[in-house]
Amino acid sequence: MQQIFNFIYKNSNRLLFLLLLGISLFLSIQSHSYHRSKIISSANFLSGGVYERINNVSEYLNLRTQNDALAQENAKLRSLLFNAKDTTAIPKLDSIKGLHPDDIIVSKVIHNTFNTHENYLTLNSGSLQGVKQDMGVINSLGIVGIIDNTSSNYSTVISILNVKSQINAKLKKSNHFGSLSWNGKSTGFVQLTDVPRLASIRKGDTIVTGGQSVIFPENINIGTIDKIEFDNQTHYYTIQVKLFNDMTNLGHVYILKSKNREEIINLEKKSKNE
Repeated sequence: MQQIFNFIYKNSNRLLFLLLLGISLFLSIQSHSYHRSKIISSANFLSGGVYERINNVSEYLNLRTQNDALAQENAKLRSLLFNAKDTTAIPKLDSIKGLHPDDIIVSKVIHNTFNTHENYLTLNSGSLQGVKQDMGVINSLGIVGIIDNTSSNYSTVISILNVKSQINAKLKKSNHFGSLSWNGKSTGFVQLTDVPRLASIRKGDTIVTGGQSVIFPENINIGTIDKIEFDNQTHYYTIQVKLFNDMTNLGHVYILKSKNREEIINLEKKSKNE
């Protein structure tokens, strides 16, 4: 403590000068709007630079996860090549999912909510890129959601983690269908309801999109059965489905065009009106 007092005593003139200089600068900035705006602008520039660097570091640290996802997707594509009998028999994208490569829009998730009952995502693709309402959104692991609204260069997606979401799904090993929804609880699980008791199901079975949907092609992965409950009153199963996707960590996604959707909807409306 004595050393501190000695330091202040020896440098009292310099410390007094710095104090008075600080007070004068403060008063000058407060009394002149131009000076004040320059200080605020400089502060925003510095903080913006810091946030940008933090974001760059975060993206760099996330590269390992993205690389793992790409490696898994490449493995699937390679398995298709290795299992083909010859080069002329290599299955094309449209023969696998019922889609042509031109019917797929590659986009990126720029905002994602998953901690409310009605969660949405924002993508950096919009009407200028061909995105329309009610298009399906997937990634290499499975379904993500459905396009809700679009602007010129952006679009919002109703996440499968949204209590209003209803998607047709089925057991991969059979044609037993159900309705896929979310109960608003865990981000890693969704629920498949209205599955009839005649269905042969067991834990670990894969759940995929059904053929009754005009949004998603058939047999796109969703998840695996984790828990099975049976309602004795309705005689239907309620299935807890563990998602393949980590909905809290999404990067690039694929938006799926459906050329037949409007034709099917118009035909069904015509049948109802007759």
